[in-house]
Amino acid sequence: MSIPILRFLMRKMWNTRWLTLSTLLGLVMAVAFTTSIPMYADGALKRVVAKSLADKSDGLPAGSLLIRYQAVGADRAGLNELHDVNQYIRETIPHDIGFPISAYARSYTVKGAQLTPVDPSKVDPSKRRQMTITALNDLPHQVEWTMGQMPSGKLDSNTLEAAVLEEAMYRNDLHVGDMFNYPISGASGSQLLKVKIVGAFKPNNENDAYWFQGQEGLINALFVDEAMMVDTLLTDKKIPLQLANWYYAFDLKDIQTSQLTPLQNRLERLDINLFQILKNTKVDVSFQPMLQEFRVQSVQMQILLFTLAAPMIAMVFYYIVMNARQSLDRQRSVIAVLRSRGGSTRQIIGIYLLEGLVLGAIALLAGPCIGWFMAKSIGSSSGFLTFVDRKSIPVGFTAEAMVYGGLAVLIAIMSSVIPAVVFARSSIVGYKQQLARSDRAPVWQRWFLDLALLGIAGYGYYLFDQRQLLSLQTGLTTDQLQVHPLLFFVPALSIFALGLFFLRIFPWLLRLFGWLGRRFLPVPLYLTLAQLTRSAKSYYPLMLLLVLTLGLGIYNASAARTIDLNSTERTLYQYGTDVVMQAVWEGFSDDVPTDPNAGQNGGGQGQGAGQGSSAGGAQGSGGGGAGAGAGGGQVELPPSKIRYVEPPFQIFRDLDGVEAAARVLQTKGNVVVSGKSTGQGLVMGIDNVDFAKVAWFRPDLFPAHPNQYLNLLGSYEQAVIIPAGFAKKYALKEGDLLSISIQQQPLEFVIVGILPYWPSQYPDQTPFFITNLEYLYDQAPIAPYEVWLKVKLEAKVAPMLAELQAKGIEIASVKDVRNELIAQKKHPARGGVFGILSLGFLVSVIVSLIGYLLYWFFNLSSRVVQFGVLRAMGLSRKQLTGMLLLEQGFTAGLSIALGIGIGKLTSYFFLPFLQTTENVKTQVPPFRVVFESRDTEQLYFVVAFMMLTGIALLFLHIRRLRVHQAVKLGEEK
Repeated sequence: MSIPILRFLMRKMWNTRWLTLSTLLGLVMAVAFTTSIPMYADGALKRVVAKSLADKSDGLPAGSLLIRYQAVGADRAGLNELHDVNQYIRETIPHDIGFPISAYARSYTVKGAQLTPVDPSKVDPSKRRQMTITALNDLPHQVEWTMGQMPSGKLDSNTLEAAVLEEAMYRNDLHVGDMFNYPISGASGSQLLKVKIVGAFKPNNENDAYWFQGQEGLINALFVDEAMMVDTLLTDKKIPLQLANWYYAFDLKDIQTSQLTPLQNRLERLDINLFQILKNTKVDVSFQPMLQEFRVQSVQMQILLFTLAAPMIAMVFYYIVMNARQSLDRQRSVIAVLRSRGGSTRQIIGIYLLEGLVLGAIALLAGPCIGWFMAKSIGSSSGFLTFVDRKSIPVGFTAEAMVYGGLAVLIAIMSSVIPAVVFARSSIVGYKQQLARSDRAPVWQRWFLDLALLGIAGYGYYLFDQRQLLSLQTGLTTDQLQVHPLLFFVPALSIFALGLFFLRIFPWLLRLFGWLGRRFLPVPLYLTLAQLTRSAKSYYPLMLLLVLTLGLGIYNASAARTIDLNSTERTLYQYGTDVVMQAVWEGFSDDVPTDPNAGQNGGGQGQGAGQGSSAGGAQGSGGGGAGAGAGGGQVELPPSKIRYVEPPFQIFRDLDGVEAAARVLQTKGNVVVSGKSTGQGLVMGIDNVDFAKVAWFRPDLFPAHPNQYLNLLGSYEQAVIIPAGFAKKYALKEGDLLSISIQQQPLEFVIVGILPYWPSQYPDQTPFFITNLEYLYDQAPIAPYEVWLKVKLEAKVAPMLAELQAKGIEIASVKDVRNELIAQKKHPARGGVFGILSLGFLVSVIVSLIGYLLYWFFNLSSRVVQFGVLRAMGLSRKQLTGMLLLEQGFTAGLSIALGIGIGKLTSYFFLPFLQTTENVKTQVPPFRVVFESRDTEQLYFVVAFMMLTGIALLFLHIRRLRVHQAVKLGEEK
């Protein structure tokens, strides 16, 4: 590239510096947004790895690799092959894995034998002792000698020294100084070794990964010096090796997504390489399945996040293309002149390609840095536009992220250079010919692409409605979030298609309005309609950008709010209150009244037969936590066999941080209607006043305020509230009687309320019957109840438990809804979804704002001659200003209203599909689409700022307009 062309490029970029800066901004945003996703996925993977490491702390560490040689039949390991495989395992494998080693152990074992004492008079010969001679590397540094000493590495008179575990001394009746015969076969025939016990030891740390075989696996081992094992037994005496183990524990906490596939491939190759070196050597334990699980999770997360981000990324690219087209349109006459004066197509294309490369290089330097902050923001997201200060995900720059950033730059450059290629091939004559055909419809209108896209979006909705695109796992669950990527791609396509369709009919509407009002329209409005009708095509980019950004912003905001609210409400409904405690009740058996302890045991500490576990069973939601401390599932109380002593309830009310407390008894009973049994139901006994203070109610679930139904419970002691489905099935209404047998004690109830839902109850699984607790205790034996607590926001459960214990009340189980909600918010997929949607919303706002301002700035700048002619023809400043304001209203204002309307319409159509396939009709509480007024207010604020700024630009141009300068011969370039 010659110096003059470089000078021309710099001058061109300076002369169009605002367009250049806006294009650079779009490139930086595209790179940042694109690189933030693999960065977040990599950080989320590290969090998953850390959790896996913690979960597997009881067994072998997560990064365990165990290689084993096992002699088969007459096969024997050659010493050279053993040396080679040992060298390969010791040197090559750690290099190939590439992660720090937290533990390494190697053991050689020869064939086991039945020990017989050398001197039966000193050692009990009747004891059966099946032992094996084993050598462990680095044994002296891993143990504490409790008896005797470490074995020496010498074989004296065919006698070798050995040590054993301290526990093995007792189990095998061994003592320091005992000698045994150890018969074994070698290459030269049978041999008789003598083994002398010289010491006993215990591990320094039993939980160290070095002891990978476990203590039980070493109880029958005779430990000898490793060098003596190799040099003397295996080499000199040619005793065949029976078993060899090589164990590594690798520290995988810093693993990256880009390392998963290569590392998995190396582990898959290990078996082949080992077998080729030493036959019958293979990988016995590997972390390859865990890597596969990590890789699947990482790929799924990246696919999900990229699919969520794809509409926003595409919108940023569209913004870049729009800017590039504006710049090229302003320079098209210059390109045509250069082409006509001898400039080659290659040179002109090279100028724009070089400009794209310069801007792309800057974006690649700045974009990943911003992407890093974006990934951090995604990691700290706990809801839509909600970022909390918590331990951040370990985000770092990865090669994969840079590759994605490079692809984003490449796509952006190509999308801006391709139009330049078309322009560079045009001469000044061709340019004039194209200007003459400027009113020709765009390609997408001529080929009816908008209608085709509408058809595709409609077909996608049909498949969603038929549940053909959604799997059973798609949607909201109480413990995690699984969203089908198409639930965001198809709505984005719908918004785009509806925007294009509106642009198709936009000129027709203008013509219709102009035709209807041509006789009475004022001059500014008529001029506005004429301008828009004749050059509607030039407004399409801005209008489509506004429809896309605002439509996607509304949909993403509503999707995030809907996901967050419904998931939170399902958890709150499941628990019913903030904290649920089940105390340990003391029970006495009527069969053995003189032995309280026996009675207590017979009662299962009270809790085993208590109603805490019945709640979990009724919910069917995996709760059951209240019964975990004492026996699990629903248990019917034996009648009149166990008498329970109620612990003091006032203590719960007086706990620090507790706002209110309520007793809640949940037990099963047999329901009888009109003398006919209807099966079992779940009876909830409550104190209505206390329950109103602690329970979580969603008001729209009830025909009237829940307190009115609680008041009805207080009107009759035998009052009961029943589910609407049960009442409909058996034609029941208020005032009817029914009977419920509790602990084989029939009780009469009168129906005072019929409701579809009740906190913590799932009527489609088990019908609920809400009644007064005191009535149940008056009519039936007292039974353990749960304590529901309404606690202050900052209150902690641990101090409450300590306070209760200090007052002599033991707690069998605790369920804290806040812990469940926190666990949900920390799930990587959930944080990723909310983070991407939040960032996408912000990007939509920024892109629409900048795109709008830039478009109107250059639109007004390019029409100075037109304004001057209109002013010279007698149009006043007021009329010209009114004309331009109407123009903004017809284009930007209409697009903004349409974008918001399409976004809400798309949300109502597609967001209900966020429900899981299996609970579309049974989800409790019912699914609802949410529009947060705060989000729309933020959009309205941005829209108002855009419009006011556009008006300010308009007034500025009108004020600076000079008729004698604008009206001139020739034309403006």
